[in-house]
Amino acid sequence: MMNTDVVMQAVPLYLSEMAPAHLRGGLNMMFQLATTLSIFSANMINYGTEKIKPWGWRLSLGLAAAPALLMTIGGALLPETPNSLVEQGRAEEGRRVLEKIRGTNDVDAELQDMIEAGELANSIEHPFRNILERRNRPQLVMAVLMPTFQILTGINSILFYAPVLFQSLGFGANASLYSSVMTGAVLASSTIVSIATVDRWGRRALLIGGGLQMIVCQVAVAVILGVKFGGDKQLSKEFSIVVVVVFCLFVAAFGWSWGPLGWTVPSEIFPLETRSAGQSITVSVNLLFTFAIAQSFLSLLCSFKFGIFLFFAGWITIMTVFVYVFLPETKGVPIEEMILLWRKHWFWKRVMPPIEVAAEGGPAEAELPDTRL
Repeated sequence: MMNTDVVMQAVPLYLSEMAPAHLRGGLNMMFQLATTLSIFSANMINYGTEKIKPWGWRLSLGLAAAPALLMTIGGALLPETPNSLVEQGRAEEGRRVLEKIRGTNDVDAELQDMIEAGELANSIEHPFRNILERRNRPQLVMAVLMPTFQILTGINSILFYAPVLFQSLGFGANASLYSSVMTGAVLASSTIVSIATVDRWGRRALLIGGGLQMIVCQVAVAVILGVKFGGDKQLSKEFSIVVVVVFCLFVAAFGWSWGPLGWTVPSEIFPLETRSAGQSITVSVNLLFTFAIAQSFLSLLCSFKFGIFLFFAGWITIMTVFVYVFLPETKGVPIEEMILLWRKHWFWKRVMPPIEVAAEGGPAEAELPDTRL
């Protein structure tokens, strides 16, 4: 568990700091692709080792050491990010790494932004206290609400309890295991869609589009189960297949929208001085709501029955509206210039304090892309 926490904390930040602005979304989403492929692989391994009696579970558990070893070796070989090196006072080393990953010697402007951000970061003694200040209020709100909304889509409920759900719909034990493998495959393949489109269509378009698709899927499942299942009624084979297809469409929508972007957006919006603290909050909130939903889902399912899907549909509606109203488009904006994005937003510019001293040589607000869809 601790190892997973470290990965969720460090990897999105590392990718956001290393990636050029115009490719940051797609490269950052490689983290989610690796995660979904791992889930799919784990399901396949569990399915295969289940047939090996009596020590198959030991083999399944032991194979988990392979990716852990690979991750440890890879981490030792990776260079520090230029932002981190500059913050540590190693500006020349940071320049060399920056020139290498950008493939050009023309990095003066980007390096200067990092130096200014590093000086400010070093002047902050208490990042968690600083993150509560007004100028960091928009980022703090996103760090809390993005992972909260990500879990309230209901995706973890479907992935965790897919066997239970499909067994209750009349599928056999083996069929429910097939369904887990199937949803894992859909989740992994749909993430590829977001990687290919996020830096062209933007974060807002994917979040809103994915939200609308998930709402339709949740409502469709609720209607089918409410009309055709429960009491003395059994779900027919035809409608069972429809439910499975709709579940897969829901998982696909999550895979190309809120799944990866729930990590990408928080990792790219914080200034350097509060970036680690902000990501820590994102991870903590994600784990908290994952635990809460995992513990309460079966009770909610027994109480709400088909209404549980309307419950999640309501939350998805709220979060889709939230993104439309409050989240500016971060596509193509350099990570060290993200503060200007919030100052242009119609709502957040009223929350943030006025600029007392303009950063000398800093980027003009007019240079930032339009944050609307």
